[in-house]
Amino acid sequence: MKTVISRDSTTIAFDQSGLGPALILVGGMFEQRAMDSETVRLAASPLLAQHFTVIHYDRRGRGDSTDTQPYTVEREIEDIEALIHAADGTAFLFGISSGAALALETAIKLSRKVKKLALYEPPYNDDHTARQSWREFRTQLKEVLAEGRHADAVALFMMLLGMPAEHLEGMHQHPLWPMWEGIAPTIAYDAAVVGEDGSIPTDRLSHLTVPTLIMSGGATEFPFMSITAAALAKAIPNAQHRTLDGQTHEVEAEALAPMLVDFFNQ
Repeated sequence: MKTVISRDSTTIAFDQSGLGPALILVGGMFEQRAMDSETVRLAASPLLAQHFTVIHYDRRGRGDSTDTQPYTVEREIEDIEALIHAADGTAFLFGISSGAALALETAIKLSRKVKKLALYEPPYNDDHTARQSWREFRTQLKEVLAEGRHADAVALFMMLLGMPAEHLEGMHQHPLWPMWEGIAPTIAYDAAVVGEDGSIPTDRLSHLTVPTLIMSGGATEFPFMSITAAALAKAIPNAQHRTLDGQTHEVEAEALAPMLVDFFNQ
């Protein structure tokens, strides 16, 4: 494990492997280095290590990274900037789900330091009903976190994804439940990154000059994410959209790694 110190003195922990230009992996909701996820498997990909110095980090408030209040999206961008600085000043970025939204915000803010940007299923949604549901979720999330009800915060997010309320009690027996509950305050961080109503930030993308690849899964559980990926590719001047056949939202590292190698090495 290595660490860098962000601008507000937060310690950001990361693992590093491979050789070549830096590639920073930005995880989504709940993800951290100690979690069994496809992003962790991607970080360990021998194929990526052949081409890049792969940096997989714990976002603030998770794993071995510390936290500093009050939270702002800008502070999370500064965390990535500290990692880029440690990598000699420039890097490729890959983000998944809400981590894709954070990677996108970072590229908008630090365009000269981000050489290329790859995103997998950023969870924006322009549908009117979805935007209203997102606003309600953020309001309820703020209330339960203020009351220290971390389990309820996790439950709110799972119900937002479509889980029936009657299944929530059983989820408490999931092996990862203690980890999810322990970092429940960071759900609000991802919510802030995705935005007030979760809509696609089209108005801020026309000036993004970083070459960008937006990917979605051909078998995703969330069809709106394919629509979002296409809309982002249209809004960003130097962007392309690719569909990964057979992949769900939990994209397999074996399917993703060759796409990243091809795109970043173009």
